[in-house]
Amino acid sequence: MAMLGVSFVTMLVALDQTVVGTALPTIVAELKGFELYAWVATSYLLTSVITVPIFGRLGDYYGRKPFVIASIIVFTGASVLCGMANSMLFLVIARGLQGIGGGMLVGTAFACIADLFPDSVVRLRWQVLMSSAFGIANAVGPSLGGFLTQYYGWRSVFYVNLPVGLVSLFFVWRFLPHLRHIEHEAKMRLDWPGALLIAVALGSLQLFVELLPKHGISGVAPLLLAVSLVSGWGLWKWEKHFAQPILPLDMFRNRSLSALFTLSVLGGFTMFSLLFYAPLLFQGGFGLSPKEAGLVITPLVVFITIGSIANGRFVSRMRNPNLMLYAGFTLLAIACLGVVVATRGMPRSILMTFMILGGMGLGFVMPNLTIFAQQTAGREHLGIATALLQSLRMIGGMLGTALTGTFVSHMYASGVRTALENDHATQWFDDLGDPQILINHEAQATLLSQLAHAGHNGALLLEAARESLVSAIHIGLAVAAAIAVVSVWQSRRVPPIKLVRHVEPVIHVD
Repeated sequence: MAMLGVSFVTMLVALDQTVVGTALPTIVAELKGFELYAWVATSYLLTSVITVPIFGRLGDYYGRKPFVIASIIVFTGASVLCGMANSMLFLVIARGLQGIGGGMLVGTAFACIADLFPDSVVRLRWQVLMSSAFGIANAVGPSLGGFLTQYYGWRSVFYVNLPVGLVSLFFVWRFLPHLRHIEHEAKMRLDWPGALLIAVALGSLQLFVELLPKHGISGVAPLLLAVSLVSGWGLWKWEKHFAQPILPLDMFRNRSLSALFTLSVLGGFTMFSLLFYAPLLFQGGFGLSPKEAGLVITPLVVFITIGSIANGRFVSRMRNPNLMLYAGFTLLAIACLGVVVATRGMPRSILMTFMILGGMGLGFVMPNLTIFAQQTAGREHLGIATALLQSLRMIGGMLGTALTGTFVSHMYASGVRTALENDHATQWFDDLGDPQILINHEAQATLLSQLAHAGHNGALLLEAARESLVSAIHIGLAVAAAIAVVSVWQSRRVPPIKLVRHVEPVIHVD
């Protein structure tokens, strides 16, 4: 029953990510403001990446159950606010609040599995239930997102979190035991300065990544980078001397953990770039409806589960479990390259095959990174190691969505401007320069009528805009493919991992 509760928590996060990704183009088309498209993802990632390590460490000290319960309440409440959004800015802020709840969930819920099953081999078997919950959410997510968006409006994709949140809250409250792995005195000091320095360092880094490609080294971008570096240096100095550091620095001196952390960043870059910009490519570039795009994306998330289940069957029997990392990143690279060469006339079956390969790759990579890190870190640092792995994957995703979004925005605008200049129609740039026009069919009809009245070939200009979007996303995902290839090379840095059967006692708080 406890494991069922944790599985529902996982489903809550997974359902939100997949449903929102499919609905995003439609959301932007209604609320306007394509310049904030990437921020719908990155605001969530920014607040998540800050809260994950903080609550991961607090869970080590005080047990994870109270934080899991609080995170479900925050996440579900923020989902309601997202559904009520009347502007892109409101949605971005609500997604940031949702990210706080999501970060608390990720930072604590994933480590609950290791609490319940200290034996890593047994844990791998039980992860089939987690993978199934993740897969169910991911399987129905894209199609559900497309269906709800098309027939009930995009706001319904956020309200769908409510029933899942209530069910997960019941099971966690009722059945999840309150366990703790670190004995401490009542007067133990919390490392709030460390938590603040983590927030400032990561927050400044995210803002720097967002602003640098758009504004260069002018303005506040260099200041943000300086703040991030100084905060990181201050965090390193502070944690070296604090008795109970929120970020144990000895983990980064561990060769295995440092290699796994690096792979988590690289994997997050590729995964989030694919998850957020493939739907935009299929809808805006290839002209698919939200429902059709959801069906094409579905194999990606379904086969994450199938890959995870297959991985659980194979890895515990392999002499060298590290080989699964090589296989996973190779499949992910092939999937990204497949999307890069995809065209509008390509059969759907081939597009779905690329999605299958990407899903299998992620299914081989994600559970192994977690199990390997937990195996290496030991019980005392189990929560913070698990949380850091998830947090660094989000940092990679943050970089991926921000940089891919910058590629798309700049290259699309440049292509549209060139097409309009060639047709002496630059006055229409404000209307055609926003990719939302390629998704909003009503706005398209109005614009085509206006262009025809002014003596321009609107269909030709719209096609040029569509080709610009396709080219821009292709280049962005080509970078993601290159990162996946680098990940294959980096996998050799992970020392051979041996899955051993070892159980240590825990402290029952209740």
